[in-house]
Amino acid sequence: MTLRVTECSDRAEWDDLVDRTGGHPLQLWGWGELKSRYEWSADRLVVRDGDEVVGSAQVLHRTLPQPFRSLSYIPRGPQVSDEARRPEVLNALADWVKTHRKPIALSIEPDWEAGYSPMPKGTDDEALAQLRRGDDPQWLRDIAAHGFSPSDNTGLIPRTLVVDCSQDDDALMKGFGSSTRQNVRKSFKAENVRFGLVETEADLEQVLAINHETARRAEFAVHSDDYHRGIRDLMGDRSQLIAAWEGDQVVAFVWLVVSATTAFELYGGVNERGMKLRLNYGLKFYAMQHVREQGVTRYDFNGLLNDGISDFKRQFAKHENMLIGTWDRPLSPLYPAFAKALPKVRTVLKKGVPQAKSAIKDPKGALAKLRRE
Repeated sequence: MTLRVTECSDRAEWDDLVDRTGGHPLQLWGWGELKSRYEWSADRLVVRDGDEVVGSAQVLHRTLPQPFRSLSYIPRGPQVSDEARRPEVLNALADWVKTHRKPIALSIEPDWEAGYSPMPKGTDDEALAQLRRGDDPQWLRDIAAHGFSPSDNTGLIPRTLVVDCSQDDDALMKGFGSSTRQNVRKSFKAENVRFGLVETEADLEQVLAINHETARRAEFAVHSDDYHRGIRDLMGDRSQLIAAWEGDQVVAFVWLVVSATTAFELYGGVNERGMKLRLNYGLKFYAMQHVREQGVTRYDFNGLLNDGISDFKRQFAKHENMLIGTWDRPLSPLYPAFAKALPKVRTVLKKGVPQAKSAIKDPKGALAKLRRE
């Protein structure tokens, strides 16, 4: 039977569907509302086989400079009831967006594990690609047969760290490095220190200040303060901003978005005082405990690179996880030109948001902003 795709226009119904099917927080309604403030629009699509729901996806769309029209993008989705049905669900979604949105491509970055373990840190991309070609599971080969192919134009990093936070405290701690366990214990023994949810505007201001401080120190770009407030306002209780205080001063934070199964780290930061007290270690552990109490089983650290922040993340587990990465299905003859243009100004993004935004004077430069914004 041909699969049928329909739109969902009810927030509660959509979020319930995402939660029931183990969906990722970036598939929740509020995330689409947030992105819709920043040049994207969102469709929430339900895929049925007869009366049975077999898949769903929040698809984001963004207008591109001419002649490229638009791009359709599924962050950490879709949700599919049966692993073997992933290819046909994606095929149905691609057909729907081609008919209704006419984009240059459908780009996906699913929350799906690849069929192999991550290669050692520092492995070059070609070696990784060779491994991927050799060990792809059948469902991924079937996705390729439906016209999808891997893309290097990645927004969400596929190499990550997902901790099973359903474990008890002792089991969680056992997964940490020995020095990490020591730092966690030390942070919980510090005087005049507490951990908890950020609930006041004054504390949020302190978090945003630490966010900028951390970005300057680590040399990465950050979104505007209004963007961060949008996360809080539009995600509701799915946005969980957790902090460490010394007295009345916020010294570290981690910002999560949470679905029924998964907590996803959007951002984190620590000031010099927090680093001295090792409170960023205790904060991670507290965050895992906090989401575990809500029934969440997966704590996703949101990407690993070869940098100091990623080295810090790696101290909280003895493994890494590899997702399948970014896959595109071309839906226009202009796709090859689009794919070639997109990476040309990626290096601009690394220098900061203001420089990247200046690049939109060049139509091709505007494409580089797509997935990360």
